[in-house]
Amino acid sequence: GLATKILPHNFCELIEASVKYLRGKKFELHPDFQTGGMADTSNYNEGKRGGKVRVRSKIEEVDKKTLAIRDVPYGVTTTQLMDSIVKANELGKIKIKKVTDNTAADVEVLVDLAPGISPDITIDALYAFTDCEVSISPNACVIVDDKPKFIGVHELLRISVDNTKELLKKELEIKLKELQDKWHYTSLERIFFEEKIYKELEKKHETWDKVIQSIDKAFAPFVKQLKRPVTREDILKLTEKPVRRIYRLDIDELNKQIKSIEAEIKQVKHNLANLIDFAVEYYENLLKKYGKGRE
Repeated sequence: GLATKILPHNFCELIEASVKYLRGKKFELHPDFQTGGMADTSNYNEGKRGGKVRVRSKIEEVDKKTLAIRDVPYGVTTTQLMDSIVKANELGKIKIKKVTDNTAADVEVLVDLAPGISPDITIDALYAFTDCEVSISPNACVIVDDKPKFIGVHELLRISVDNTKELLKKELEIKLKELQDKWHYTSLERIFFEEKIYKELEKKHETWDKVIQSIDKAFAPFVKQLKRPVTREDILKLTEKPVRRIYRLDIDELNKQIKSIEAEIKQVKHNLANLIDFAVEYYENLLKKYGKGRE
């Protein structure tokens, strides 16, 4: 069994770091905790074994007799926090009258001080002897190429971005293939109607195979206009269309479609040739879409 503990990081910072990496710039990453509080990451060690992060609650002085804890360290519940305060009080480490949990949507734990006790001294004691401050030890153990590896968060991000870039490339290649197929079929359809090849269907041929062969033969002079050979499947697909009276408008419509597909193909090829710019744009769109409120 292998233990792993990867600390959470800020969404916006991860996206910005991904863009910096793609652009060949240096980037910094520090943990960021959803539960708020303050963190000392000077010994973070990139999240590798042996590193440590100290996380503190924010403690406010409401008045000379009351302290309010507004958030809890990562991995600590308000119940655990209160239990640790009660225990420290019993051991004589701090002197308090009572502790109350008013947590609703936001954390609020009120600590009533014993008479004559200084709030400042109590705050220091709460950090020293209770779960108002905890130390978290990260341990980034991940599976890379089917083997466990201990790597830092910077390396983790690099692996992730390289993987995303490859996936984006595959997506573009699939899209290009689909567009090329669409272009081929729409061009076939245009030739089929424009050059009146569909009239082969009206002639009396002995067998269906002969019909297919005659259509294939009729396409021969126009093969140069296409980017790949005409297959039997292509012809069968064309013959499935109801042969209707073809107006000039239909040909114009097909020409418009071909132009539109050509523009899309050009864009996809441009994106493939400029994959880094395309990946940067992908990350920037993620930030635009999901970054608000996650700062």
